[in-house]
Amino acid sequence: MSARYPSRREFVAGAGTAALATFSSGRAFGQTPLPSNPDVVIVGSGAAGMSAARRLQSLGRSVVLLEALPEPGGRAWTDTTFFGVPFDRGCAWIHAADRNPMYNLAREKKFTLQDHQMKLDHVWYGNKPRKFTPAEMAEYEKAEKAIIQATEKHSKRGDGAVSTITRIRTPAEHVAATVLGPMDMAVDLEDLSISHLSEQADLDPNYLVKEGYGALVRTLADGLPISTATPVTRIRYDGPGVVCETAKGDVKARACIITCSVGALASGRIRFDPVLPEWKEDSFHRIAMGLLAKIPMLIQGDRLGLKEFDDLHYERPGRQDIYFLAFPFDTDLLIGFVGGKFAWELTAAGTEAAVDFGRESVRRIFGADAEKKIVQADFTTWGRNPWIRGAYAASIPGHHVARQDLAKPVVNKLFFAGEALAGEFAQTCGGAFLSGRATADAVNRVLG
Repeated sequence: MSARYPSRREFVAGAGTAALATFSSGRAFGQTPLPSNPDVVIVGSGAAGMSAARRLQSLGRSVVLLEALPEPGGRAWTDTTFFGVPFDRGCAWIHAADRNPMYNLAREKKFTLQDHQMKLDHVWYGNKPRKFTPAEMAEYEKAEKAIIQATEKHSKRGDGAVSTITRIRTPAEHVAATVLGPMDMAVDLEDLSISHLSEQADLDPNYLVKEGYGALVRTLADGLPISTATPVTRIRYDGPGVVCETAKGDVKARACIITCSVGALASGRIRFDPVLPEWKEDSFHRIAMGLLAKIPMLIQGDRLGLKEFDDLHYERPGRQDIYFLAFPFDTDLLIGFVGGKFAWELTAAGTEAAVDFGRESVRRIFGADAEKKIVQADFTTWGRNPWIRGAYAASIPGHHVARQDLAKPVVNKLFFAGEALAGEFAQTCGGAFLSGRATADAVNRVLG
């Protein structure tokens, strides 16, 4: 995931005492007029926020969406300029397509889809990498199933860290732990709740989107009253309704749906007046943002003996592991993924260090000549984005129940939605969409 919007930066808070805004002179996304006193104000215009808005509109409610970033979409963002082809800097897979509304939307909008299941085609291991034999590949798949079975068994006894119930000794077991932890859940197994992992649904079937998943999510914005580059600095809920303060003015509504990441909520960038109850504040901090970051590399010349859509994994010493998606949709992109603690370390080190790591991994696997074929590369840094602060939310061991508190409204005025509240579809864009829709229904019932 990334923060390469040219204007994505720390926003300056202001207008805390401004009059209620009409936004008549402000920019509304798509030039849609923004009501000054909507029934519901929605903080964030990712999949959850836009899904909630569309649902409320269908129920006859007026809405306004306030988005801190320069464009709608949240963590779904397709960049078409850096490499000259669509590249999803955020979410890329339509998971659980048979239960995911985004799949039907993609078909309706005539986006190009590719069935792509999450199964490794190649694995390399070690400082001087050797390729797994067929027997080792079978051992890896067995080890992955064993970890999943262990979480299902132990979740009935209580919560804790997945690392406490797994045996990680052989190369195959190390690969399984990396794939299930950092590369899937965006956290290492010692930082992952047993209950959280055991609750997650099987996400097959999975599809990639040629035009970009972010581009698909962006279509949800059509016709919605969204004010972009409008970070909310304070939410007041001590009066008859709710007031969201922004630098462009304040928006008053009967209720508020908050869809920003738990990373943003935990950071305190949005102040609440009065201060939120302790149980609610605690929920922000007991659900941590994991990180899955990408190192896309443009390859010139031959494709290193790899096929389009090949999945390969390199298990390196010191948990410095990387997964590659090879040349999706016949583009010249070899897209590396790093996750968990190591992704945070590379984010702190910066783009140049991350790109160097990606290049070195290619050299170790395929040789010095292969590294020379990399003509352009980048690194996604959602972890540094002040309004995101990570990729998606993972329950801290022993605190999976905090999601119940995160989901509870505050005095039937402040409601919460997003991927962190998507139950078995947590950590997915489709889950965020479903969460937004369900929260909209709950708000509608309260408004009467």
